[in-house]
Amino acid sequence: MPSSPSSPDPGRAGWLRGVTYAHRGLHGHGRVENSPSAFRAAIAAGIGIECDVQLTADDEALVFHDWDLDRLTDKQGPVRGRTLEMLSKVPLHGGEAIWALPELLAEIAGRVPLLIEIKSRREAPHAPLCRAVQRALASYSGSAAVMSFNPEVARWFAANEPAVVRGLVVTEDGQPGAFAASHAILVESYARAEFIAHDVRDLPSPLVATLRERGLPVLTWTVDDAARLAKAREFADAPIAEGEGLELALRSA
Repeated sequence: MPSSPSSPDPGRAGWLRGVTYAHRGLHGHGRVENSPSAFRAAIAAGIGIECDVQLTADDEALVFHDWDLDRLTDKQGPVRGRTLEMLSKVPLHGGEAIWALPELLAEIAGRVPLLIEIKSRREAPHAPLCRAVQRALASYSGSAAVMSFNPEVARWFAANEPAVVRGLVVTEDGQPGAFAASHAILVESYARAEFIAHDVRDLPSPLVATLRERGLPVLTWTVDDAARLAKAREFADAPIAEGEGLELALRSA
């Protein structure tokens, strides 16, 4: 097992704490997830934004959650099967455009913090999408961080773009305590993560408690009701919220 890492630099990732993040933007009430109107609503509310990015056929970062277009558009098939130009002509349900990551960054313009979840799976190499996000962030001066379920994504940014704050998305699959506190060393030493976004269903968790003690910010998802908001406030540093959980967080802010 790797040796215990040194404590993280609180000045790099500390801004992640104490922020409410709108999961896929402030969607609902006619606004589709990861849509321009959902992002604009979050900006207007003064809250952070969490978004997802997928890779296009021409290696650009598209703001879209699913691997396929079927659920959120009238088209079918994989996102990776179309170029950015082709996807720019595919509207979301309701008629709004699907944005590329640079378009979202231009809209935010540093006004609220941004979490970018880099979608990754075994059969799709992660490096091309990491490079696309790297290019998009190169000229961005606002508060932004990347995260992924794939620890190789955080390792890639640590090695290739260490200025970008990087995190690991973690779930214990509804079995709190499945990860022992000793996993904290792997989170930091292998993934080289500077924060985690942990499944709210698994709180409280020995892993989360250890990482918070070590100084890593802990975000938690998906906070969508009052009970989960209470968990987030007791056992984590910031909620990634939607629905009732987000409405209650905004009401009590």
